[in-house]
Formats: sequence, C-alpha cells, structure tokens
Amino acid sequence: MTDKFLQYITSEKRYSAHTVTSYKKDLEDFIEFYLRTESSDDILKADKKVIRNFIIDLSEKKISKRSINRKISTLRSFYKFLLKIEEIKASPVENISSLKFYAEKQIPISQDEMQTLDKKAFSEKNNLLEHCIIETLYQTGMRKAELCGLKFENVNLDTQELKIIGKGNKERYVPISEKLTRLLSDYLIIRNPKEDFRDYFFVNKNGKKLNEKFVYLAVNKYLSLVTSKEKKSPHILRHSFATHVLDNGAEISKVKKILGHSSLASTQVYTNANIEQLKQVFNLAHPRATKKEEL
Repeated sequence: MTDKFLQYITSEKRYSAHTVTSYKKDLEDFIEFYLRTESSDDILKADKKVIRNFIIDLSEKKISKRSINRKISTLRSFYKFLLKIEEIKASPVENISSLKFYAEKQIPISQDEMQTLDKKAFSEKNNLLEHCIIETLYQTGMRKAELCGLKFENVNLDTQELKIIGKGNKERYVPISEKLTRLLSDYLIIRNPKEDFRDYFFVNKNGKKLNEKFVYLAVNKYLSLVTSKEKKSPHILRHSFATHVLDNGAEISKVKKILGHSSLASTQVYTNANIEQLKQVFNLAHPRATKKEEL
C-alpha cells in the first residue's frame, strides 16, 4: 500500500523526487518500528497508541523535533490517502499534534561579507562554476535542489529571467540582474554537458548534473573565506537573499512569491521584523543590482 501512496504523490500530487524520497524513508522508518514493536508490518492496523509510541521512540533516539514533525506529517498524509481510497475507516494520526519547538535563529551572511567574497574570491575565471552557483543562489533565493534541477530551457538570458520548479512542481519566475546574466553567459562558453545531461543548465567538470553535496561543499568553502559564522550553507544564502532584499525595501508579498512560499509566515522566518512592518516596505533594491528594479 505504501507503493500505491508513493505513486499517488508522484503522479497525481506531482511532488518532487526529493520529497517522494523523504516520504519513502519516513514510511520505512515507521514500518521498521511497527515490525519491531508489533511483530507485524501491516501498518494499516496501526492505532493512536502506536503513533504516540513511535514519536516517543524517535525522541529517545534524539531525533530533532523538526524531523519528527516531518515524519508525523508524512504519516498524516499516508493515512489520509488510505481514507480517500477507503482502505481504512479512521486515521490513527487524527488529533496527533506536531511537536512544538522554537526554530534555531539563522544569522545571514552580511552584505559586506558578500561584497568581499565577490571582490576577493572570484577575481579569476577558473572558479566560474562555483561563482555562478553562489551568485545564482544569492541573487534568486532558490533552494539547493532547485539549482541542481534547473533546466537549460528555463534560463532566459535575453529576458533576464529564470523559471524555477519548486516544491510540488510549482513554477515561479525570478528576474536576474545584468551582472548575473553576464556571469551565466560566460559560464555557457565553458559548459560542456554529457549527452544525458544536456537538459540541465549547470553541470560539473565531468559534464554531469550537479549533485547537492557538491553545491553545499562549494558554498561552504567560499563562505568560509569571508565569515566565521557557523552556518555556511546554500540555505543561508537563501536566508541572506531574503533578509537583504527586505532590508533594502522589497515588498514581502513579492519576496514570498520569489521564494516559492505558500504563506507570509514562511517568509517572515527570514526577517527580524514582524509581518505588519514588512507589509509596508516596497521598491526592491537588491544589493547586487545596478539599479532599483521592481519585481
């Protein structure tokens, strides 16, 4: 039945491959727990007590509350699907609440640090791919997985626009600066993809699609040159993008659209201000832009 569910979220819900893999892992973890504690792998018979015991077991293993909540969400979706196809009459996850926790405060890379990186670390073209990766993440706020999956056909340098396929295969269009446009144009000169990877805009030196580990290591390496902050990941560049454009007057509703968020509350995570304050700002001025442009 789990296979049928995974097929459903892949073909009908159009969840990304990354999300489907996460759901699959969550279900496998629950099946392993159910088999260990109930001597059965028939999770259709699970009740609320089993779900609660699963949460306790995860907590005792020091699994983060964020990860536990994701597994609860996966199970909630799974049993909702079973209700829909009438395999069960009641969901064991009904009235099971997610764990409350306070998200760790993320400290963005400063605008000065990004300027230093641009001037000192990327003066030569022998690191052009890494330069493109960092600038694209920082100037668009896209996720690491979105960058790795960016299709060649979705990069329009003539109109200075990227089409990004986000979570749930939702599409969004993001403008890019003249500087990033020139940088990506330079990259195209050295880009040499293998036949099987021509569809992807970014490829590694072997001509293959970028993997997320490569992107993480590249970002971490170069950010380490200009900051001693603990977080030096692709996600912190997304955080920095949102913080900097909001600080420079971007309207939060437009930043929300660019980031691919479904609610203003999600966008607020990247700010130090409150929602009502952020609703009043406008006239985006990204620190990389040569002139103020409205998104």
